[in-house]
Amino acid sequence: MRYSTAGDAVDAHDGEIAQFNGVYYLYGTSYDCGFEWGNKGAPFCGFKVYSSKDLNNWTDRGYLFDAKTKIWQTRCDGKTYGCFRPHVIYNKLTKLYVLWINVYDNVVGYRVFTSRSPVGPFTEVAEPILAVNGDMPAAGLNNGDHDTFVDDDGIAYLAYTDWRTKGTIVIEKLSADYLTGTGEHVKAVTSGETEAPGLFKRNGRYYVTYSDPNCGYCSGTGTSYKTAMSPLGPWSEGKRISDNSCGGQPSFVSTIKINSQAVYLYGSDLWNNAAKNEALANYYWAPLTFAADGSINPLKCYETYRLPKAIPQSAAGSATKNFLSKCDIAADLQRSQSFVAGKTGKLSRLSITAFKTGSTDQNLETAIYVADENGLPQGKPLYKSNIDAKNIGWSAKNVYLKPSLSVHKGHRYAIVLHSNTTTGCYGVALRDEVNSNDGVASKSNNGGQSFKPDGKVLKFKAIVN
Repeated sequence: MRYSTAGDAVDAHDGEIAQFNGVYYLYGTSYDCGFEWGNKGAPFCGFKVYSSKDLNNWTDRGYLFDAKTKIWQTRCDGKTYGCFRPHVIYNKLTKLYVLWINVYDNVVGYRVFTSRSPVGPFTEVAEPILAVNGDMPAAGLNNGDHDTFVDDDGIAYLAYTDWRTKGTIVIEKLSADYLTGTGEHVKAVTSGETEAPGLFKRNGRYYVTYSDPNCGYCSGTGTSYKTAMSPLGPWSEGKRISDNSCGGQPSFVSTIKINSQAVYLYGSDLWNNAAKNEALANYYWAPLTFAADGSINPLKCYETYRLPKAIPQSAAGSATKNFLSKCDIAADLQRSQSFVAGKTGKLSRLSITAFKTGSTDQNLETAIYVADENGLPQGKPLYKSNIDAKNIGWSAKNVYLKPSLSVHKGHRYAIVLHSNTTTGCYGVALRDEVNSNDGVASKSNNGGQSFKPDGKVLKFKAIVN
């Protein structure tokens, strides 16, 4: 799981990474409030943005606009197909950042916003007009996943999915202010059953990558691409560069400059196996490589890539490395984590990285015990607190408690997380620690507690004053 500088899981999906003035911005759809594809009662969570100077440490910059309003819930909640794919480009003439999002409540399938800052707030402008599907019924499957692209001459283009032709890609030239189409376009860049285009340019040649086939929330659909000498074609035959998009679905290709050298960063959404909670979805980001003739080399899907030396290196994110999500705290299972007090004083603050899946009907209970040498809780709790279910989202975030509990240097204590919920589950961020007794899972049998070490360590922080 990838974490922000605050220690919360990054919750921005099916978007892109853009670079403005030397800073990287990750835009994406949030799922933290409980948005679930196909669930008519699910709320719309909005679009988030994170910023970074090194592509490793990401700072949460909040939401692009207020999505809690009635109008946005009507447009994008579970009773519609939802709203997705935030893409931001900068217009040098108007000096405005332009945001395009995919919606399904109008005819054109998109809404457009502007802001004077890459992090917003963004303000909606008039609905755009595009050349394709303008005569179709509103609130239907007209146009889908898209990408925005600005050429070297400042002319912008929109690559988008035409659902009325079962998923062909259309590329259309945008107006000078990037707020609507011009009607100049090319249809059927792909032959169908494709989506999620990514448009970019390299050495005078244009490329469009796409999901091949289209497959919403799939953990492993192919990535193919085509080339042309103009955004409006003609386009070449398609070539496949991955059969499973490194475990996900292609999302973007971003052109970023590092010491004047262009890097073409490929992004794939590692969807959570089409699970209900896609706030837990992860990412695969890697630079594309090219053969001498300009063709894209097949993706290698390495686990890690070394960042270029031109990007400042930082170990700030190392404390959250290799933490995964596990949602299993419910009526029959609880989790525990032990720690040794480094000094005598008051345990003034405790943070636990927690989340939930589904609609839980009971709160998350937290207790602190004296622990034995193996980290197992002993006796009655020294401290107990209920964390309201409303204060825990679908994305793993820090939950803060103030125990004000006296602890003694060298003594071991155990934090126990438990819930009587009969629907959904609570989860925590975990890391495998084979030689550690600090991670404990426990099964309850008829109300009794039987603790068994499982080599997992919770992501938590305790501060003693």
